[in-house]
Formats: sequence, C-alpha cells, structure tokens
Amino acid sequence: MPYFDAASAAPLHPVARQALLAALDEGWADPARLYREGRRARLLLDAAREAAADAVGCRPDELVFTSSGTTAVHAGIAGALSGRRRVGRHLALSAVEHSSVLHTAAAHDAAGGSFTEVPVGRSGAVDPAAYAGALRPDTALACLQSANHEVGSEQPVAEVAALCAEAGVPLLVDAAQSLGWGPVAGGWSLLTGSAHKWGGPAGVGLLAVRKGVRFAPQGPAGERESGRAPGFENLPAIVAAAASLRAVRDEAAGEAVRLRALVDRIRSVVAERVGDVEVVGDPKRRLPHLVTFSCLYVDGETLLHELDRHGFSVSSGSSCTSSTLEPSHVLKAMGVLSEGNVRVSLPVGTAEADVDRFLEVLPGVVAEVRERLGAPVPTPPSPAPVASLVVDALGRRCPIPVIELAKVIGEVPVGATVTVLADDEAARLDIPAWCEMREQEYVGEEPADRGSAYVVRRLS
Repeated sequence: MPYFDAASAAPLHPVARQALLAALDEGWADPARLYREGRRARLLLDAAREAAADAVGCRPDELVFTSSGTTAVHAGIAGALSGRRRVGRHLALSAVEHSSVLHTAAAHDAAGGSFTEVPVGRSGAVDPAAYAGALRPDTALACLQSANHEVGSEQPVAEVAALCAEAGVPLLVDAAQSLGWGPVAGGWSLLTGSAHKWGGPAGVGLLAVRKGVRFAPQGPAGERESGRAPGFENLPAIVAAAASLRAVRDEAAGEAVRLRALVDRIRSVVAERVGDVEVVGDPKRRLPHLVTFSCLYVDGETLLHELDRHGFSVSSGSSCTSSTLEPSHVLKAMGVLSEGNVRVSLPVGTAEADVDRFLEVLPGVVAEVRERLGAPVPTPPSPAPVASLVVDALGRRCPIPVIELAKVIGEVPVGATVTVLADDEAARLDIPAWCEMREQEYVGEEPADRGSAYVVRRLS
C-alpha cells in the first residue's frame, strides 16, 4: 500500500532500525556514570550529538536532544523569551507556523506577552520586508519555519535572518520538515527538528542554541542536556535519530532530484486530469517531496477515505477532516481553496509506478465523490436569467455552500449577484477562492440573521 504522508511521519529508515537495535544492547546504561557501561553510553551519546550537530551546522555543545520536536519548539521559544525578558515580551512569527509555535505564542500572550503574525502571500511564503516591519524595539524573539509542513513552500530564512540580525533579534527556525534534505541557510540563532520527519524514531527532537544567544531554560532545573531538556536521555532512539539523519543526508541529493520530478508530474497531471482543481504552494521554492492541491465540490474527509480504500495514504488540511471544523490555518492565511484538500508527501524510495497508479485512480475518485455530493455539471445558460438570487446554505458544511453557488451562478445575468447564506467557517475562505478560480467577482461578506451573507457578482 503506497504511503504518501511522509510530512506527518516518514517510515523508519533501515539505518535507524539497525542503529536502534544495536544501541539497545550497548546504550542502556546511564551516560552520566563513570563505570564502564556508563562510559560506553556516554561515547554513543557524544557521537550522536556530533553527527547531529554536523548535519545542523552548529557546534556539538550548542545542541541538545529533547523528547520531541514539539518539546524542542516549546523549550526554545520559552527559553529565548525568558533570556531576553529585559528587552521586551514581544514575539514575531509567520501566520503559517506549525501549531506548536502558534500554541506557544498563544500561551505567551495569555501570560501577558504579545505576538505579531506576519501574513503570507498565496504561495505561502512571507515577504522579508513585511517580516522586518513586524520587528519592534521590544521584540525578544522571531520565529520562522524553514519550509511549510502543509504546502511545502520554502521560506526566505536567510533574508529574514539577516534582517533580524540587523534589528538585534534572535531568529528561531523550525526546520522539522526540511532538515532531512539539507542544512538551513542563513544566520539563524535557534533551530529545532524532529526525528520522525526524516526517518528516525518518534520521540526524539533536537534544539540548537547558538553561543551568545541569551537563553534561560524554563521549568525545574535539570542536570542533563545542559539543563535544557530534563529527564533521562532515550539513548537508543537518539543514536538511531542521528544515524538516520546522516544516512538521509547522504541520499538527499539524488532523492531530491528524483522525487522533485515525481512531484512535478503530480502537479501537472492533476491540473490536466482533474477539473476545478487548485495546486497550491510555491511551484519552484518548495520541498522536493511534497505537493498539495484542493478540489472544488469535494468533501475532503470522503476523498481521503476513498483514496485509502484504493490503497493510498494521504493527508489533508481541509476543514472537513478536522475535529475543529475550521479550515487549516495555513490554507486560510494563504487565501486558497480549502475544500477537497489533499497533501501528498512522498517518502524516500517512492516508486514511480506507485505515483502513476495514484494519478490513474485520482480523477475517478474525485468524480465519484462529486457525483455523490451533487456537484454541478456544465449546463447552457438559462434563457431568461433572473436579476439576482439568494442561496440558503445555512447549516450545511463544506463544500455544499460552494456547490450550491456553482449550480445557480448561470441563472443570473452578467453583472447580477448571487448571495450565499452560510454559517460554515470554511465558506469565508472557499467562496472567494471559487470566485478567483472561476473568474467571478467576490463582492464581499455582509451580516445576516444567521451566519454570513457572501455576495458574488457574475462576470462571465
């Protein structure tokens, strides 16, 4: 069964498995002890730290291992904010950061701090000048991911890092998605990563803090990992994480070329074979293995279940697959279509034949889901179009409000409007996105007795 969700968790690399099994036999003792078994464990831990630091591009004594990438983010942000509390309590971050960063920012705000979210364009990347505009005299820390976890767009880290350095603000880079493909360029100050994203075991993260960065670890003091990651080190997992990072880096150049070609094929073929689809994310500055697209008139949860039934494991940022019933914050910030969203992230070693079969299956699955939902089919214009229409989609979830809009837009004359009444949060994003895709005018949102009224003017 083809697994196409490496952005969530990459399959365990064979080198990681070998290293893990070996370290279970050799690295079980306490590396802080001076007897033979402890010294052997310390050698393994030191070697793993050196290998990881070399891959990151920092000194070994600047890097610590944590219990997860999320823990590394939490510890990194909290420690940097505390270390620079005399400067201020303001945090700058992009609007498309991983939820671990956003949750930390929200907690900081609730505790009396403040933060500014820097908007992104439709490609998902920030404008360095806009990011610089968010830096204030009281900014203690800036955060920017190296590449987006949902759409794959790379961020201008080097440019933003230079602007942060000029302003005297340290920059924390969440490199979870990109670290397996290469080091992060630019003068970053703090960096985090997560082993299960590059084929290491789950439960290992890393945090690098450059010398000279003011940093005050939060929580009770610990003796291990420079006091920045309390608790006994999971040495076998750490050894496996470092070994797999080195292994995937050795393979990265060749695999990046091969997987980028497969992703380029998915991007072009999906646009050709599946009508009413939007391929999102930067087409050039992106991770080599990841592509995301959204299909109009499709329920994302149903689409993922149908693809799973055909043997393909993919992910989605659609509100229809979320327990919160709200669109992905990434897609929302980009202003792109959220309904029927599919994220394909190819693991190392993905066979070309599996991608070809996915491209053969996908159009039929999308068509079947659309038919099941009653999506519109092209029809000749009404001979006597009405002046305006109101569509009542209250109480109906995505993508039904957009489907109902598409069914009736041809019934009003060019220049007339259709008003969609909807109380699904996704409509606020999907109706404007539909207008852009179908070259109709989105007039705007108006208050209504229930939900909102979304006004669309027919242009063609």
